[in-house]
Amino acid sequence: MALFSKSSNPVFGDNVLNKLKGSKSLVGEGNMTIAGTVQKTGLLTAMTILAGAYTWKMVYGAISVSTVIPWMLGGAIAGLVFSLIIVYRPKTAPYLSILYAAAEGLFLGAISALFEVAFAEKFPGIVVTAVCITLLTALVMLFVYQTRLIKVTNKLRSVVVVATFSVVIFYCLGMLLRLFGVNLDLIYGTSLLSIGISVVIVIIAAFNLLLDFDFIEKGAAAGAPKYMEWYGAFGLMVTLVWLYMEILRLLAKIAGRD
Repeated sequence: MALFSKSSNPVFGDNVLNKLKGSKSLVGEGNMTIAGTVQKTGLLTAMTILAGAYTWKMVYGAISVSTVIPWMLGGAIAGLVFSLIIVYRPKTAPYLSILYAAAEGLFLGAISALFEVAFAEKFPGIVVTAVCITLLTALVMLFVYQTRLIKVTNKLRSVVVVATFSVVIFYCLGMLLRLFGVNLDLIYGTSLLSIGISVVIVIIAAFNLLLDFDFIEKGAAAGAPKYMEWYGAFGLMVTLVWLYMEILRLLAKIAGRD
């Protein structure tokens, strides 16, 4: 497993690599493949869309938006719990990654519908636009990775790792200050500086995809256990969900400018 590369995505962190050292596939189980990971990514995406459609319809059919909030928060909390379990116990990925996708779908469907309603006049179709940009970004980054236009070197990994954790600290600081009544315009505002920061965060999220692709490719080459296909698909979903939310926030900021 020494062929694995580090990734700034916590799903693909060193703790996972340490767990895999010396790990062998069960007899007849086979090994991780890129094709298998792609298939499982498709299954998780489909589950996310199905669950998202449920809460999306709830928003438009609800008498009060408050009836949807428990589903949105419940999905977010459940998704976090499932993701932590999967990261700590990668072998649970074949079972819990589906539940993670469903939970994230409940959250994404609700919050996406709320954005669509809120920006119905200023930016109709904001969710479809965000989805299209997310998919296009993922395809572009896949092309960049496959053609080696940008090579995943140790230096690149280090830069992305530092940038990603800087974003985490930035958001945590913002939430902490908000608890004390301080609303940071840099995070929640619509100024050009705030929009610029969101653009940078979207770029950081996109570059995480390169590291994820690299991890999956090297995992398959190293003969990782078959269950790592589910784990790899789960890791990609984590990055794609983050990327989508950042793009949606960016579009909302742009639409919110007078």
